[in-house]
Amino acid sequence: MGNQISLSIQNVSKTYANGVQALNNINLNIPSGMYGLLGPNGAGKSTLMRILATLQEPDEGTITLGELDVLRQKEEVRQTLGYLPQEFGVYPKTSAEDLLDYFAVLKGITNRTTRKEVVERLLRQTNLWDMRRQKLGGYSGGMRQRFGVAVALLGNPKLLIVDEPTAGLDPAERVRFLNLLSELGENSVVILSTHIVEDVSELCTHMAIINKGHILLEAAPQQAVAALEGRIWRKLISKSELPILEQDCKIVSVKLLGGHKLVHLYSEESPGNGFELIAPDLEDVYFSTMAGFHKSNQQVEEVSI
Repeated sequence: MGNQISLSIQNVSKTYANGVQALNNINLNIPSGMYGLLGPNGAGKSTLMRILATLQEPDEGTITLGELDVLRQKEEVRQTLGYLPQEFGVYPKTSAEDLLDYFAVLKGITNRTTRKEVVERLLRQTNLWDMRRQKLGGYSGGMRQRFGVAVALLGNPKLLIVDEPTAGLDPAERVRFLNLLSELGENSVVILSTHIVEDVSELCTHMAIINKGHILLEAAPQQAVAALEGRIWRKLISKSELPILEQDCKIVSVKLLGGHKLVHLYSEESPGNGFELIAPDLEDVYFSTMAGFHKSNQQVEEVSI
């Protein structure tokens, strides 16, 4: 446990030239292991990921990875960084084995024997060894993402950043990909940036919810869920009932279910009217936090002591 590392983000802000404030005074302490950064598209996740990956400068703030100053020691950070961006371009006419070998050279693994061992180990770890001679143009979305992880893992990074990795994967590929990620984060910081709640609930021991450049919640998923106990109510309604409910109640989410609408409400006491109390899940945490019903930072901190 001695070589565990953490990432500290303090007072980080970023405004683009067009006036959009992508990040507004972000403060996060991210321990070793899987950390979920959850928020809708345009919330500021990718901006923060690019800043952490040393590809962009914030306007202000400090970031440290262990002993490293991320903003001032970019070269040192890049040597211990793995980054899988949202749009991962591959060279379609090249085989996985050849391209990974090429990236290994760029990472400074110059000894041919060592490189051969590293490439084999990573292709086996990402379950691509049997397809190593296949051209990347013929890979499925999930195979391409796993290849991206193999590239990101070159050099045993202490910080691994994965941006929207499961968007566009079919359910089986998504499961394989999440299983692969879950094996990684022992002594490294692995940040999973996503708008898919299940990715975080299945993988991450810590998480933050971000929207419009603000951190709305920082918590352990189970504690955030526990803080909602006794406050989420459910009922199947017809479409015509929805407008009245929207005026009177704090609606967390509405899902279509066989021509009806399944409504989740936030209420500290029974709303009556046939609503049943249910056990909350992380999706309820996400939607009620986004809607501003559930300011659970204080409660979560109290729960976690």
